[in-house]
Amino acid sequence: MTADKIKELVAQMTLEEKAAMCSGADFWHTEAVERLGIPASMVSDGPHGLRKQEQEGDHLGVNDSIKAVCFPAGCGTAASFNRELIREMGETLGNECQAEGVSVILGPAVNIKRSPLCGRNFEYYSEDPFLAGEMAGALIHGVQSKHVGTSIKHFLANNQETRRMSCDSRVDERTLHEIYLAAFEGPVKKEKPWTVMCSYNKINGTYAAQNHQYLTETLRDQWGFDGYVMSDWGAVNSRVEDLKAGLDLEMPGSFGANDKMIEGAVLSGELEESVLDTAVERILNIVFRYEENRDRAAVFDRDKDHETARRVAEETIVLLKNDGVLPLSEKQKVAFIGKYAKTPRYQGGGSSHINSHKVTSALEAASGGYDIVYAQGFDDAEDRTDEKLLAEAVEAARNAEVAVIFAGLPDKFESEGYDRKHMSMPDCQNELIEKVAAVQPNTIVVLHNGSPVEMPWIGQVKGVVEAYLGGQAVGGAVCDILFGKVNPSAKLPETFPLKLEDNPSYLSYIGEGDMVEYREGIFVGYRYYDKKKMDVLFPFGYGLSYTTFDYSNLRLDKDKMKDTDTLRVTVDVTNTGGMAGKEIVQLYVADRESTVIRPVKELRDFAKVELQPGETKTVTFTLDKRAFAYYSVRIHDWHVETGEFDILIGRSSRDIVLSKTVTVESTVRLPFVYTTDTTLGDVKKDPKAWAIVEDLMKGGMFGEAPEQQESDAAKEAMSQEMADSMTEYMPLRGPISFGGHITMADVQALVDKLNALEE
Repeated sequence: MTADKIKELVAQMTLEEKAAMCSGADFWHTEAVERLGIPASMVSDGPHGLRKQEQEGDHLGVNDSIKAVCFPAGCGTAASFNRELIREMGETLGNECQAEGVSVILGPAVNIKRSPLCGRNFEYYSEDPFLAGEMAGALIHGVQSKHVGTSIKHFLANNQETRRMSCDSRVDERTLHEIYLAAFEGPVKKEKPWTVMCSYNKINGTYAAQNHQYLTETLRDQWGFDGYVMSDWGAVNSRVEDLKAGLDLEMPGSFGANDKMIEGAVLSGELEESVLDTAVERILNIVFRYEENRDRAAVFDRDKDHETARRVAEETIVLLKNDGVLPLSEKQKVAFIGKYAKTPRYQGGGSSHINSHKVTSALEAASGGYDIVYAQGFDDAEDRTDEKLLAEAVEAARNAEVAVIFAGLPDKFESEGYDRKHMSMPDCQNELIEKVAAVQPNTIVVLHNGSPVEMPWIGQVKGVVEAYLGGQAVGGAVCDILFGKVNPSAKLPETFPLKLEDNPSYLSYIGEGDMVEYREGIFVGYRYYDKKKMDVLFPFGYGLSYTTFDYSNLRLDKDKMKDTDTLRVTVDVTNTGGMAGKEIVQLYVADRESTVIRPVKELRDFAKVELQPGETKTVTFTLDKRAFAYYSVRIHDWHVETGEFDILIGRSSRDIVLSKTVTVESTVRLPFVYTTDTTLGDVKKDPKAWAIVEDLMKGGMFGEAPEQQESDAAKEAMSQEMADSMTEYMPLRGPISFGGHITMADVQALVDKLNALEE
C-alpha cells in the first residue's frame, strides 16, 4: 500500500482507533480495525528460532510455544564470521514466519558484550560493533528477503540484566557513537529493518522509550530508519512523552489505559494529533507490507530446517586448543563424559527459548559408527560433586584412548532477567576435568556456554572445543568437528580473559543502585586488552583449523588518499595444509599517531574464504572514511585526522601477519575556540594563529618568558627542550604574571582576533 493510501486510511480512523493502534491488542498482536480492512498483525520472539505462542502469552519463555527449530544463538553465529551463512539462516527463519503467519520476528539482538557477566550475552553477537553489525545485517537481509520483518534490539546501551528496567546507562557521547550506537547503525542504514525495539533502561538520564535524541534525531533523521519503533515488553513509562519521542507501538497492550492517555492528550492539546497520525502510519506501513506479501504456500519443514541448523552450527564451533589430539579417528575407543554429551545445553533461557521439535546430542550422533562409551560425570541440578558419577567417569576415561568431556554452564547460570555472579564453571565440572585429565593424557573439553568462562585446567588437557550454544543440532555438528568430517572454521567474536578481574568494566559493571557508569569508555574487549598489552586466555578473532593457511601479497591501490576516497585492499590466502578448510581473514586499521586517545587497532572488515589444499584465492576489501575515523565530540560527527594509518591483516587481533601503510589527508578542519586559557602549544598547531602570537612575542608585548628571567647559569643549564616544554603549556594569559606589557583586555582582544580566523 502506498504512503498516500495509508494516509487516506488513517484519515478515516477515529481518535480512539488511532490511539488503540499504538498499543498491542494482546501479548503478540497489533490492533485490527475491521471496518476499514486493517488486519491484526502478529509478532513473535526470536531471534534464533520461532517462539510463537498460540495461547497464553509471556515474554520470559515460561509458557509453551509451538514446536519449532532452534538455531545457534547469537554468541555462536557471530563466531562463524560468515555473512552468507547467516543470510541463509535468516531466509529459513523468514520462511518459517510466513508459514506460521508471523509478520515480525523479534531480533537480532546486537547489544555489545561489555562484560562476560551479562546474563543475556548468549543472544548477543560480539564485543566489537563492526562484527555485531555485520552479523545482524546478514540475518536481517535473509529474514526480510521473505517479506517478513525484523526488530533489531535492544536500542540502546542495554548491557546488563540487573535492574534493566530502571538502570541509567551513563555513557559519554564518543563511546556511544563508536561502540554502542555503531552496532545498530550499520544494519539500520544498509538493511532497513522493518522495526526497532527500544530497551528498558535510561540513557544518560532519559528512558530509551522517551529519548527523542536517539529514537528520532539519530535513528530517523540521521540514519534514515523508516519503520516503526516498538517498546520492549513493559518498557513504556510515560506513554504520551514516549509517543512524542518516537516510540510508535507499545507492547504488550495496557488494557486501554494508555490509549485513554493518548486520547486525552490530543483533546487537551498536549499532543498534536499529527504526531499520533505519523505513528499510526508507520505501524500500518509495516502491517500492510507483510499482509500484501503473504506467502500462504510457505511450509514449515522442521526436519529440513534442522539440517540447516546443523550446517550453521558446524561453522559456529571454535577450536581453541589442539595438541595433536584432534581430529579423532573412527578406530579409537573414545569416552564421552559429561551430562551435556547426552542432553546438550544448546540454548539460553528467557524470551528466546525455543520449544525444539527435536534435539540431537553428541552421543546420539556418534552411535552406530564409533566406539563410544558414556559416563554422565556430573549432575548440573546443583554444583555438588557426585562421587559415584565422578568415579564412573574416571574409570571410563582410564579404559579409553581418548576422553571427551562435555561441560559448560548450566541453564541457571545464564539467562535473561539476571546476570552471572562470576566467570567460573561449576566446581564439580572443573573437578571432573582435572580428575579425568589426571588418568587420561588425551583429554578434550567441549564447552557449552553463551559467554567466556575461566579455564583453570587449560594446561592439563590437550584439546578445547568451544561449541557455544549451538542450537538443537549441536550434537551432530560437534561430532562432525571432533571426527574431522568438518574442518573447524569459527573464530572467537569476543576475548576470553584469564580472569574476570581483567575485564575493563570490572570495577563499574552493574553500577551503584540504578546508576551505571561506563567508565572504560571506548576500551571494550580487545580494544582494552591490546592497549594494555595484557595477557588473555584467548584473543578476539582466535580459532584453529585442521589445516594451515598462508597470507601473502598484501596490496593497496594507493599509498596516499583523501578521507573522501576509498581504499582497495587485496591479499592472497593459500591453503598450505592437507585438508579443505575455511579461513577468516581479518582486516584491522591502526592510527599511527593521533591527537585523541584511540585503540591500538580496530576491526574494519573481514572475509571468510573456502580453500582446497594448495589453492590460493585473492580476498578484496574496500575501506571508506569510517575505517579511519573516530567520533569527534567537537563537530558531533566522524572525523579523520591527517596522518599515516597501518592496514593490518591478521588471523586474530593478536596475530597480525601482514601490514602496509597509507597516508590519509583530512578534508575537514576541526573548529577551535580560543580562550584566555588556550596554551601557546595549542596555538602553535595553527600556523596562521601562531604567526599572530609570535609577532606579539617578538614585539615584547608578552614581556620576557620565565626562563629569560633566570640567571645566566640557569640559562646554560636549561636545554632548549626544557624551555619549549615550559612555554608549550603556558596559557595566553600567563605572561601577565611575568612582567609583560599586556593586560587581560589585551589578551581578550588577541583571543577575539584568533577566533576570527576560525569564522
